[in-house]
Amino acid sequence: MLQIAFSPVYRLRLPEGHRFPMLKYELIQEQLLYEGTCTEANFFAPAPVDDRWVLGVHTPEYVQALKTGTVDPAMMRRIGFPLTPELIEREWIITQGTIDGTQIARRDGVSMNVAGGTHHAFPDRGEGFCMLNDVGVAAHYLLETGQAVKILVIDLDVHQGNGTAVMFRQEPRVFTFSMHGKDNYPLKKEQSDLDIELPTGTADDAYLNLLYDTLPGLIQRVQPDFLFYVSGVDILASDRLGKLALSRDGCKTRDTFVFEQAVKHNLPIVVSMGGGYSPRLTDIVEAHCNTFRLATNMFF
Repeated sequence: MLQIAFSPVYRLRLPEGHRFPMLKYELIQEQLLYEGTCTEANFFAPAPVDDRWVLGVHTPEYVQALKTGTVDPAMMRRIGFPLTPELIEREWIITQGTIDGTQIARRDGVSMNVAGGTHHAFPDRGEGFCMLNDVGVAAHYLLETGQAVKILVIDLDVHQGNGTAVMFRQEPRVFTFSMHGKDNYPLKKEQSDLDIELPTGTADDAYLNLLYDTLPGLIQRVQPDFLFYVSGVDILASDRLGKLALSRDGCKTRDTFVFEQAVKHNLPIVVSMGGGYSPRLTDIVEAHCNTFRLATNMFF
């Protein structure tokens, strides 16, 4: 059965009116349980990640500042969350959820994290609602423990995975692929191993045809033995930060194709949810839940 990382700490209590849709995390779990796609047995609660793995990709100074609550206020403004002990605990638990997912995916083919996809976290700083780079830490864990030789990060959030790109710029064992909005945050793009920039207003057909033309050949060329997938739903036309124009069906077709490639090439895949900022929470939750439904149907 599909194993999904989730903890009640994923929903951080934020100030009234905060623009980040934190409620989505518990609503995703509630919807999957309500409709019968999942039972409680599908979910596991991670422990906090060991600092050893965090320090493999983040600098000691940054990690120490996070753990002692001494992050520079200007950086916290760029991150976008109030700095609290609960926030730090949340980041460490989400990151372990992605690491745990690597072990499950090696056994079952797939595992998912209700949160994660924190690709704007750099080695020495955070920004854009990202503090620890869960995919970066988990990729380092796989490499250091000898459980992977070549990793492909498939980042289909609407925003470039700039932190991940910098994190693995000098690491040939991790190939970073980001397909994102050209005119969107971050305005200063970093260089992934492969970047595809999408013009504002890109809709289903153009988006999907680019993915169809790119991903199979990329897998053939990179020859990965493990996949990480950042499955942001901020590509939706309804998203207030996305600037693209995909339908919910288009987003679902995107996920289907990524999973098909993983199955076809017998590659374990860990999925982190990434962003979603549609004004209606229903749009966010339904698009994310489609990813879980597809994984259940295609792998089990």
